[in-house]
Amino acid sequence: MNGTSDGGLAVPMAWLYAEYIADELLRTGRLIPVSTLEFRAGRDTLALTIYLSDAAGELSGIRVVSQLDEWMSLTAYGHPWRDWVHTRFLALGEEALERGGGPGIGSGPGSGEEPAEDPDLELARAAWRWLDHTELFATNLDPGRHGHADTPPGLDENARVWTPAWQLGLPLGHLAMHLF
Repeated sequence: MNGTSDGGLAVPMAWLYAEYIADELLRTGRLIPVSTLEFRAGRDTLALTIYLSDAAGELSGIRVVSQLDEWMSLTAYGHPWRDWVHTRFLALGEEALERGGGPGIGSGPGSGEEPAEDPDLELARAAWRWLDHTELFATNLDPGRHGHADTPPGLDENARVWTPAWQLGLPLGHLAMHLF
């Protein structure tokens, strides 16, 4: 829920809370330095997972521990996370349209005004754009997928490839939740 005061600026509380939870999970796991792009990839991936899985819009501190299993399932290896993100964004976009808001919908014929999009959704979409359009030079976590199928089993930490940020963020977030 967004905090507003008499038509004032809407505060994206749901997104900020999801980002806070993701940040705490990653910091507690101590997997990667906080100042790195890899940390941002993990935090944004986890925050997006947390935010988009909160279908009822009632994310609360009490439910965080009970949600870990769902979030781990969503970030597990082999889960079609990217497709799930697109599906959730589509569903949230339709919900915004039903409430009379959302991008591109004017507040009246000829008014020239468009209602502001949900600030939580705006931040989630910005995080997704960064995750999907940013590539990081990282250890090849899936040698078969990058044309290195002839490498022996096991992870070669010297084999590095350009990887979409979300693909690096998923295993970081998943492992951070296991360590929590």
